[in-house]
Amino acid sequence: MAGKLLSLLPPALLAAAGLAGLLLLCVPTRDVREPPSLKYGIVLDAGSSHTSMFVYKWPADKENDTGIVGQHSSCDVRGGGISSYADNPSGAGQSLVECLEQALRDVPRERHAGTPLYLGATAGMRLLHLTSPEASAKVLAAVTHTLTQYPFDFRGARILSGQDEGVFGWVTANYLLENFIKYSWAGRWFRPRKGTLGAMDLGGASTQLTFEVASPAEDPANEVQLRLYGQQYRVYTHSFLCYGRDQVLQRLLASVLQTRRPHPCWPRGYSTHVLLRDVYASPCTEAQRPQTFNSSDRVGLSGGGDPAFCRSLVSGLFNLSSCPFSRCSFNGVFQPPVAGDFIAFSAFFYTVDFLRTVMGLPVATLQQLEDAAVTVCSQTWSELLARAPAAEAHLPNYCPMAMFVQQLLSLGYRFDEHAFSRVTFQKKAGDTAVGWALGYMLNLTNMIPADPPGLRKTTAFSSWVALLLLFTALLLAALVLLLCKARPAKPPSAI
Repeated sequence: MAGKLLSLLPPALLAAAGLAGLLLLCVPTRDVREPPSLKYGIVLDAGSSHTSMFVYKWPADKENDTGIVGQHSSCDVRGGGISSYADNPSGAGQSLVECLEQALRDVPRERHAGTPLYLGATAGMRLLHLTSPEASAKVLAAVTHTLTQYPFDFRGARILSGQDEGVFGWVTANYLLENFIKYSWAGRWFRPRKGTLGAMDLGGASTQLTFEVASPAEDPANEVQLRLYGQQYRVYTHSFLCYGRDQVLQRLLASVLQTRRPHPCWPRGYSTHVLLRDVYASPCTEAQRPQTFNSSDRVGLSGGGDPAFCRSLVSGLFNLSSCPFSRCSFNGVFQPPVAGDFIAFSAFFYTVDFLRTVMGLPVATLQQLEDAAVTVCSQTWSELLARAPAAEAHLPNYCPMAMFVQQLLSLGYRFDEHAFSRVTFQKKAGDTAVGWALGYMLNLTNMIPADPPGLRKTTAFSSWVALLLLFTALLLAALVLLLCKARPAKPPSAI
């Protein structure tokens, strides 16, 4: 009888295996996305005073046609901005090498060829292009030559317009503050219901004001429409060239030289020599340039510590006399009324932060900001040095910049006390410094095709448990049959 059972075992096992195979084919499966791989992008922010490199990364699949971009690493280029190499163009390209070598290490080797590399130059190069188009072309050619030596996907080096700089700074600020898209506790991306906030940037050679508006601008040159994360945005933006920190200081200096008086915005007890070539080299001081002067001459200049005269000089930077539109900011530029929350960064932040932290002055209102500017302009050189000896190189310029920030916001941009109460002065949004580079990268990801997500088959957990039990039972049955086969037959008993 046992022999007969054992003879049926092979076909029984085969039948069980066939049945198991049929069951496997009948089990429902689902397509599950594999974790997306990462893509990388590199942006070189060639500002008027220095260049910074930012390496960004984002998942290869995208959310509503825009990459979820985050900063991977950064590097500050040594030396001045690339516009400072007008007399030595090759030096501009060479200055980038150290940071580009870091990028080779920061981006995985297998991603080098597919990593886009961009260089954007801002107001410093815009000014150089106005002064000498040939020199700016040579500088861009030199940095292009250097960038093409690296294994990245170089997409070009260009001079950004003031409009680009303003809009991309606005995009960066709102992205970092999660006003475009947010990751929910449920693990899904969604668009918050809160609105966007305006952005104010104060660089070395220009300043930008950008905020969302509901109606078309009277001047089409001041309007940009963007599509990010499936949503359309209409924004007002304008960039004022020659109204950046460095250029404002040079223009004030040129005005003081015309008066032949002490500099009213410098503290009493401070004195230095200024090189006329440096004062009048910029197109921003062209209107104040004497018809004849020796560019190699150095002129001694001392501080006057006169807040009222300093305010008068700063106010003279703004032309408020004519406006061809229903309303303007200054210099005949259209601007709708400011509305909503604003973030002010770059030199806006550094100036107000000095007033708050070093001087210990309140700046919560426009009146307090004006009072703080008057206070710092009334300080002597020795008093300022006692407060911040480590910042000696910048101390003479905090008075004129405090006056300029207060006048720009109140006279120029027409902030009243209510609107000013909604302005936040910040160096960073989240943990990332605010600037145009991240916004530039976010915009460019719209043009980078998404990789199709990898799919793999899987089963529901309950189905997996049932199959596990089935196969376990089959294995136990096979083991029992094998044990029965291996057990020796019982010998017949003696009679």
